[in-house]
Amino acid sequence: MTNNAPTKEHSHREIMIILGGLMTGMLLAALDQTIVSTALKSIVEDFNGLDHYTWVVTAYLLTSTASTPLYGKISDLYGRRIVFQFAIVTFLIGSFAAGASQNMSQLIATRAVQGLGAGGLMALTFVIIGDIVPPRERGRYQGYFGAVWGLSSVAGPLLGGFFSDHATILGVTGWRWIFYINLPFGIAALAITSAVLHIPKVKREHKIDYLGALLLVTAVTTTLLAVSIYGPQNGWSDSKTVSYLAIGIILTLVFLKWESKAVEPIIPLYLFKNHTFSLTSILGAIIGAGMFGAIVMLPLYMQVVKGYSATEAGLKLIPLMLGIVSTSIASGKLITKHGHYKRYPIMGTAIMAVGILAMVRLDINTPYWELSIYAIMVGAGLGLSMQTIVIALQNAVEFKDMGVATSSNTFFRSLGSVFGTAAFGTILTNRLGHYLLSSGFDPAQAE
Repeated sequence: MTNNAPTKEHSHREIMIILGGLMTGMLLAALDQTIVSTALKSIVEDFNGLDHYTWVVTAYLLTSTASTPLYGKISDLYGRRIVFQFAIVTFLIGSFAAGASQNMSQLIATRAVQGLGAGGLMALTFVIIGDIVPPRERGRYQGYFGAVWGLSSVAGPLLGGFFSDHATILGVTGWRWIFYINLPFGIAALAITSAVLHIPKVKREHKIDYLGALLLVTAVTTTLLAVSIYGPQNGWSDSKTVSYLAIGIILTLVFLKWESKAVEPIIPLYLFKNHTFSLTSILGAIIGAGMFGAIVMLPLYMQVVKGYSATEAGLKLIPLMLGIVSTSIASGKLITKHGHYKRYPIMGTAIMAVGILAMVRLDINTPYWELSIYAIMVGAGLGLSMQTIVIALQNAVEFKDMGVATSSNTFFRSLGSVFGTAAFGTILTNRLGHYLLSSGFDPAQAE
């Protein structure tokens, strides 16, 4: 039996107030993964930055993913509240600076700062829930966070489209509001956590593993550059793609070797001897791949193949959101009531897999009702599994490892989302080229 009891009893009212601050912070981080996509056209036109537009998304993705496991370890050493608040402040600074950017280079740099804060918001939210909520009650509350993810999957593209469709709002260029809108909500999250989030810090001797942190960040960065930038742009056999992948793999091996000897490792390797930790890490990567594969590729299909506008494509994602929200809340309540959670990740990943495989049938003549069924299936699978694997993980590790174990799960889910998006994008590109050639386009036009 692991020692994973929360540090202090909180009333339902106290937990709900804390949850308000946590959910606001996580919503901002989740929104900013998708809100920029529908505003990129306006940003590129303003800055004449077509050559570097992908970096607006990638810079955020790189820093948020690479920093996630670091936040878990640092919060174990220095306490949750101060580290979570540091993440909020960093995210707000990045948001304000991104909105005030005067060229593409500034925007890319400030998006990286945003991502650095977002990594902490996404990771520590689940860690803090594990701190303040007893194991039996976690399903009830974590179900709400699954609903937040579902909301962000639709709200992000919609808000991005809305702001970018307006030349100016209150005298400010429309697309800049996708960053400025974060400020009041982020300040509210900071105020709430300052007022009510009081988690005693367990003092113990520690030594920060700076070299391990550096190795992890560089390994993740080079690998993600290969997967999210150079592979899709230059091809997977391109020398730059292969070189970055090779460097990423070598640095990962060096990181693992170093961590096996480190006094305070960033990711303690003994956690992988815990079968629940290993299994939930794998499931987290699969869930991340499925989630972002659907969120990114479905709007692309609806715009490119079906001819919908960006705003219309965002609205067409509502069935996906409904699937995530309904099953996430329902499974959370059932887990709290009956105490059984192992069945839900199995059911969820199976339903999600069937929904994704069914999407292979999509073509230009597919009716929207059929697409909606597939989207609901994917959403329902995500809702059943996304939060329940966190519950299983937190119930299986020692309380002293709660932060690093939970943030590691978020890290693997983020990695899965990157690899999944790249894989789905490659499949889409290859199939599109095949159909263009079979429709009579010459090879140059198909390219």
